[in-house]
Amino acid sequence: MTRIKEFLKKYFPLSAKGWAIFAAAMAVASALCWMLGKITSSDTHVPMIFVLAVLVVALCTEGYFYGLLAAGSSVLGVNYAFTYPYLKLDFSVYGYPLTFMTMLAVGFAVSTLTTRLKAQEKLRAESEREKMRANLLRAVSHDLRTPLTAISGSIATVLEDGGEALSKEQQRELLLDAKQDADWLCRMVENLLSITRISGGEIGRIKKQDEIVEEVFSEAVLNFRKRYSDVKISVSVPEEVLLVPMDAMLIEQVIFNLMDNARTHGRRTTGIRLYARQDGNSVAIGVEDNGVGIAPETLPHLFDGSLQLSGSGAADTTRCMGIGLSVCRSIVEAHGGRIYAENLPQGGARVEFSLPLENKGA
Repeated sequence: MTRIKEFLKKYFPLSAKGWAIFAAAMAVASALCWMLGKITSSDTHVPMIFVLAVLVVALCTEGYFYGLLAAGSSVLGVNYAFTYPYLKLDFSVYGYPLTFMTMLAVGFAVSTLTTRLKAQEKLRAESEREKMRANLLRAVSHDLRTPLTAISGSIATVLEDGGEALSKEQQRELLLDAKQDADWLCRMVENLLSITRISGGEIGRIKKQDEIVEEVFSEAVLNFRKRYSDVKISVSVPEEVLLVPMDAMLIEQVIFNLMDNARTHGRRTTGIRLYARQDGNSVAIGVEDNGVGIAPETLPHLFDGSLQLSGSGAADTTRCMGIGLSVCRSIVEAHGGRIYAENLPQGGARVEFSLPLENKGA
């Protein structure tokens, strides 16, 4: 009995959405045949319209149930309402058995095809999620080790070499560095929890609110300048206020990570340009730098968290190249946007991501 229930649930699932699609397709096909019947006396078009309706139902629903139900309903509907003798079931009409078999075959074949394609897509998506999780876990071991080592070293220096060896100002600087690294670790853990939630398919939990892009820029730049006061930052935004649905803290982290990456891995980066512009139904946000650019072999793997494992010389071993950019991609995609990177003709690199203006999934 349990196996039968599992079989029915897998191949003949029932849902309100499936019933709605079935009813809408049958209603549209019936209305179209009725209107065409007012124009022409021929009914040769009727089977083709209902075959198309069966195709739509099978494509848009899960399993076999609704496709086969549409095929059976179409056969009865065509026979009863749209072929002679009207308003009467007559299965002796010439060619009708062929129409009946054709509709059933279409329903079964398309339902089988869509069921298999959806199953393959589900497996592919799960494989991608597992790959991303594996890359993130491998990157975590690296990206968390650096600040932990720094914290341990700073505290050990103060405890072991304190007193006469270090002045109070030197002790304060070491403890301040340890605090900054600890704060970074807290942000990283929060982002890892967010990525775990996002990669589990729970995108709807991200709470979007309309935020002013310029204010998000200000917070990201302020935090960046606390760490890197030697980099000149320019901000370019439209004159009109840009309101974008987003989780401001997560998008701020994306911008910070991109700026941090530009500074750390640009090697000779002295200037960063942060910009935003409206692009149709979305807003494009970008970070440009004047560093050495991105190695061509690195670009395809820039956001998958595997760079420090690739053995490429371009893949620096300092933090944020691995998990930092993976976090960026996951957050942006969870917002319904896309992210990409390219080298600039004049030197340096640009990383740009888009955020839709429609508040979907909020």
